[in-house]
Amino acid sequence: KRPGAAGVPLMCCRGKRTIIVLLAIAGCTSNGSAQQVLSWQQVRDKFLAANPTLQASQLSIQESKANEITAGLRPNPQLSFTTDQYQFFPAGGQPFRPLSNAQMIPVISELWERKHKRQFRMESARLATTGTEADTADLQRNLFFSLRDSFNRILQAKSLLELAQENLTYYDRVISLNRERFNAGDISKVDFQRVELQRVQFESDLANAEVNLRTAKIQIIALLNDRTPLDRFDVSGNFDSSEGILLDSELRQMALDSRPDLKSAGTAIERARVENKLAFANGSVDPTLGAEYLWNSSVNNTLGLSFSIPLRIFDRNQGEKARTALEIRRTERLAESLVAGVYRDVDSAYAQVESVRTLLRPYKQKYLEESKDVRDLISFSFSNGGASLLEFLDAQKSYRDTQLSYRNLVGSYLSSLAQLSLAVGQEVTP
Repeated sequence: KRPGAAGVPLMCCRGKRTIIVLLAIAGCTSNGSAQQVLSWQQVRDKFLAANPTLQASQLSIQESKANEITAGLRPNPQLSFTTDQYQFFPAGGQPFRPLSNAQMIPVISELWERKHKRQFRMESARLATTGTEADTADLQRNLFFSLRDSFNRILQAKSLLELAQENLTYYDRVISLNRERFNAGDISKVDFQRVELQRVQFESDLANAEVNLRTAKIQIIALLNDRTPLDRFDVSGNFDSSEGILLDSELRQMALDSRPDLKSAGTAIERARVENKLAFANGSVDPTLGAEYLWNSSVNNTLGLSFSIPLRIFDRNQGEKARTALEIRRTERLAESLVAGVYRDVDSAYAQVESVRTLLRPYKQKYLEESKDVRDLISFSFSNGGASLLEFLDAQKSYRDTQLSYRNLVGSYLSSLAQLSLAVGQEVTP
């Protein structure tokens, strides 16, 4: 309790500082344990920034661009040396030094490429980069489908978890009311026990919903390459169906315009044609030009030129010419098959979306409200002795089944919509 410089007890000052530090630590702990709730757009952005598979695919584009540099390189000049010997064993010379009059001649030569070989190589490498970019975009399209499907599964699991909790809370109130009736002698012990046994189903629904929610979170966290604990990770979105208008013909055209695998197929055809031109160019003759210079103090300086040309009698690159011609036909057939597959994918996904919509409409218009009204009415009637136990249990089961079917149908709708987006090649929002 010794006073400080300002006459304030030191113990009091230390106590205040301790409280401030504890509050700061508590605030940091609270912020660190705060739950992270992401929207679909935030999940997309995080995926693009952190997914290792997508990052590896992006690096393959850089590798392909490096190949463009290699394709554009010109042949290196060649430096060689030639030794000439003049006056071999000259008169009065030294027979034991036969190379005493040797002369070293430097020669510089370079291969001269003809028929636009370098240009064709550069064009082929550029098209390879374009194809790699399209393949990366197609990989992203497929990964986005997995991401969207995992996102929808979380929304569906959260909806089912909410339903299970709601059903369990509601049924606990029903059990409480019927316990009072049993204590009052209004119902038998067997009937009350049968009412209690029905709670097991709602407990099972709750446990399954919690497991499914954790499983869905694990899947999406793996895609995001995130290390956030499951209890601190969550997503938010609209878990419902829509009645927007989708036209099959418009979706087909959107797919033809935006599917990256179609662009990759078109690039493959174009590159095969360039490779065929390069094969014919490689079958042509490339001469090698050279120059040499000789300096000798006893004779005149000399300058020479050399010209060599291969005689392509046997190897005229016939195999590559034939192979690349067949490659053009093969890539064209693959592109035709891919277009047919795109039409099939779009039509199938569109039919699935419309089928689920058809099943959802009566639920939203009538069945959901009716099941709730029947459950509440029969529960009230049973609690007052106006309905049988069988009617009560059947009403509870009908409400549970109707709600589960509706939420599963909404999940199927979102899944089929994600499948349609995958088939079209871009996000489809009705």
